Amino acid sequence: MDVKALIVDPIANMPVVILRDEEEKNFLPIWVGVFEANAIALQMEGVTTPRPMTHDLLKNLIMQIEGDVQRVVINCLKENTFYAQIHLRIANKDVLVDSRPSDAIALALRLRAPVFVEESVLEMSRSGEDTAEAQNSERLRKWLEEADPDTLGKYRM
Repeated sequence: MDVKALIVDPIANMPVVILRDEEEKNFLPIWVGVFEANAIALQMEGVTTPRPMTHDLLKNLIMQIEGDVQRVVINCLKENTFYAQIHLRIANKDVLVDSRPSDAIALALRLRAPVFVEESVLEMSRSGEDTAEAQNSERLRKWLEEADPDTLGKYRM
C-alpha cells in the first residue's frame, strides 16, 4: 500500500491517512491523531526539523544498531482500532514490534519500508459494523471514489 493522501475529515475534523494499493482497487482510511499526522506530513513534504522528532529518533536508533525495517503490516482491526507490527531485522534476527499504524507508517516513510495491510483487515474495514466510525469510513470512501486523483494530490492537510 502507498500513502495516497493525508487529509482532514471535514466532518470529524480529524486527520485521516489514506492507504491505497498499486492497482487502486483497495484503500484503507485510518483516522490518526494530530501529532502523528504532523509526523507523516513532515516526511511527505521532505521537511527536516532542527532536532530529531520521535520518528526520526527511532530511525536513527535502528540505523545505529544496523537494523532494517523490512516492512510494516497493519494486521488487525478490533473495536474500530487498527493495530500494526513493524518487522525488523537486527543482527540476523527477526523482531516484531507492536505499533499504532500511524507511528508505523511515519517510520516506514522515513526508512522507505513497504506498508502492507492484511486482507482480513481490508475485508473487515469494508464490511464495517453499523457504527459511527464505519459510517464515517463509508462516507469518506464514497467521497474518495468520486474525487479526481489529480486534484487530490499526494496529500492534503
